[in-house]
Amino acid sequence: MKKWYAVIGDPIGHSLSPMMHNEWFQQLGIDATYLPIHVKEEDLEAAVASMKLLGISGFNVTIPHKEKIRPFLDALDETAEKMGAVNTVVRLEDGRLKGYNTDGLGFVRSLEEVIGDAKRHEKVLLIGAGGAARGIAFALESIGYTDVTICNRTVEKAQQICAELTIPAQAISLNTASEQLDEYAILIQTTPAGMKNSQVTIPFSLEKLKSSAIVADIVYNPLMTPLLQVAQDKGATIVSGLGMFIHQGALAFEYWTKQSPDPTAVKEQLLTHLGGN
Repeated sequence: MKKWYAVIGDPIGHSLSPMMHNEWFQQLGIDATYLPIHVKEEDLEAAVASMKLLGISGFNVTIPHKEKIRPFLDALDETAEKMGAVNTVVRLEDGRLKGYNTDGLGFVRSLEEVIGDAKRHEKVLLIGAGGAARGIAFALESIGYTDVTICNRTVEKAQQICAELTIPAQAISLNTASEQLDEYAILIQTTPAGMKNSQVTIPFSLEKLKSSAIVADIVYNPLMTPLLQVAQDKGATIVSGLGMFIHQGALAFEYWTKQSPDPTAVKEQLLTHLGGN
């Protein structure tokens, strides 16, 4: 019987996950399909129950459901539990739904694909304190990064993540981050700012950004976010969200199918779609 997979979120029209996963299914000869499903927050519990009833084999979870979906799943992987967020759900052989998080490791793989691993002891600034930031913070720690600062509109949320890390970490406000920007070698933007239809384009001023800095944005649509454009204009090295998107998707694909897709196989197709190079 044909298997089916999905991505749920609100909004969902921007997602390129169906394009990516359906391409991988075709390349690997897997009889399956992948669908985008628009799910509002108040319908999340019912949506999960419905997909389970209809025999879904697995699905991805995107904004704003990554943290809120946890109570509606039957089990959580240790990483997802520690990070407090789920972006991948697998239907187990007994029919239960288990949540995983591939965002953090997917991001680090995409970052080091561009900059290598020589900057693991440099100062890192994470913008945002949601599920994606949490996942990336723990992944940075596990890979060997040693100095992380998290800035957020609500500093208390950033402090909660810092308290769970074992490496030196501090929480600061967005204003403080803007004032101290020249202290950081790596800047990682983890909020929806800059996403298509987002009212916020750049979290704060980049006036003090160093030209030697590396600036990464997890938003991949548009490919060149306002943040990355300003950073590039200032001479910084930029890392778009497309790499993270592909690598986290490849990890999810492995959880579902036990097969490893080629991350580079879909990159050109996605770049063409996004109008980049």
